[in-house]
This record gives sequence, structure tokens and C-alpha cells, in this order.
Amino acid sequence: MSSFPPMRTNDAKVFGRVAVLMGGTSSEREVSLDSGRNVLEALQSRGVDAHAVDGIPALVDALVHGKFDRVFNILHGNKGGGEDGVLQGLLDALEVPYTGSGVLGCALSMDKIRTKQVWMSAGLPTPRFERLAVGADVRAAALRLGLPVFVKPSSEGSSVGVARVVDEPGIDEAIRVATQYGGEMLMEQMVVGDELTVPVLGDVALPSIRIVPKQGWYDYNAKYLADDTQYLCPGLEGAQEDAIRALALDAFRAAGCSGWGRVDVMRDRNGALQLLEVNTAPGMTSHSLVPKSARTVGVEFDELCWRILEQTLGARA
Repeated sequence: MSSFPPMRTNDAKVFGRVAVLMGGTSSEREVSLDSGRNVLEALQSRGVDAHAVDGIPALVDALVHGKFDRVFNILHGNKGGGEDGVLQGLLDALEVPYTGSGVLGCALSMDKIRTKQVWMSAGLPTPRFERLAVGADVRAAALRLGLPVFVKPSSEGSSVGVARVVDEPGIDEAIRVATQYGGEMLMEQMVVGDELTVPVLGDVALPSIRIVPKQGWYDYNAKYLADDTQYLCPGLEGAQEDAIRALALDAFRAAGCSGWGRVDVMRDRNGALQLLEVNTAPGMTSHSLVPKSARTVGVEFDELCWRILEQTLGARA
């Protein structure tokens, strides 16, 4: 795969005043605050004039008063978060550079169902699924797909609101989750095999990570709270590693994404790869995966944050 290009600049002054946007009001607020604090510390350690901003209203107020020159977006989620394209459209209108994907990539990839539809149209592999509109017959959909399945909100992240259904009694839990979230849900065939993720930085797919929870599956607890989840990087070897990284780049671009992000992939017991989703503002916590992968190719956390911020220099692709 491609190697890293040299950094564009070593002068922190070219960035001007940087807003590190974090927190917000989405269901992922606490993860975003944790990520934001880490990014802020890393940028400041390299001399960047970076400042924390909690949520979009505070950012708008600061930008209207000319307080910032660019935005490092680490606001997770939708509905008050920074990954659904609304923030990106606002910043485009204000002509303020920002990190990560633009309007199209954020809006599309936040919607898991429509991302999968795009991948299918491009001939990229993804598990079979059903769209569950409000009031849909969850039991009938599960039986059509065949158990086991996952049921999850179409537009949430960080494993928020995910139900794992392995038998018919478990369908009742899926119905409860669907009722709780109220919006459109995705029911997806569960792929039994290895769970992997591939970070993307610019035009480079970083080494994959194979995720091995000590028990159960990779839920919110295993992602952010547990200390016994194993992360194997690279997750695959040789031609298989090349294949998953190439697939991740294809999936990332097909979804209209740019800048940086993370593509989640399953490998079934026959070795076939299946795309799950794209995250356009991945976590940057102590448990997060993009920094783990970058570190294996010699890019430490502070350099990673610098390289992401560098993407705001020049015209957006």
C-alpha cells in the first residue's frame, strides 16, 4: 500500500487559531469529550494555537466573532453531533476549513442503510440487510434474513442502541430497541468470523486491526470501558492484508468520504470480506483504533493529529 507523503509544514503558525470541536449533544457526547481533550493536548504540544469548543452553537458564536481560522472536528454522532453533514455545510457556507469528510461523505456514511445501497451499486461486498421503517414487523424481517442478525439505528455510532439476535426469543429485545429509538432501523445478517477495522488517512489505508473481545462481542463496553479487549495490528497478513486495505479505500471513496476515517469490515469463516460501515470522525480516546494503527507505522498520536489538521490547508477536494 501507499506510504506516507512528507508533512506539508512544520510551522504551527500557518494554522492560525484552531477550534477543537468536541462534546455536543449527541448520544456520543462523553466519547467526543474524551477524544477532544486528547486532540487538544496533542496539538498544543506541537505549538498549535488550539482551543476547546463544546458543541455547534458555541462554535457558531466564536466563528461569527472571527475567533478561529479552522476547525478540528472531533464531534461524534448526529442530532447535535458533527458527523451528519449539517456542521460541514455550515462551515462550507462560512468558508471555514475543517478536518474530515465534506457534506456528502458525512451525510451518506452516517446513514448505514444508504451507505450499504451505494456499496452494493458499486459491486462492493456487504452483508444482506433489511430496512426497518417505524412500525415494521421486526420478527418477520429477522426470519426472512435468517438468524443471527444485528438490529441497530440507521444513524447512530459507537455501538449505541445495537441489539444482537441469535435466537427467536432474542427478537423481543430487538423489538424493544427498535421501539426505544423510534427512527429507521437497520437489520443486518450477522457475519460470524473476524471483526476488523481499517483506518484511512488521506490516500493511505493504515494497517488493519483485528478486534478480539475477551468475551461476547464488540459492544460499547468493549470499545470504551473494558481493558481486556485484544487489538491485533496488522489484523491480517500478506495478500489478505493488501486486499482488506484496498477494499477499505474503495469503500471510503465510494461513500464520498475524504480526509480521514475508519472502515469497519468483517471476514467470514471462508475468508470473504464484508463491509459494515464508515466512521467519518473516529474516536481518539485511549481505547481508539486509528491511533493504535498509526503507531504501528511510526506515526505517534501528536503527529497523527498534526497530519489530520494539515488536511485543512488548501482547497477541499
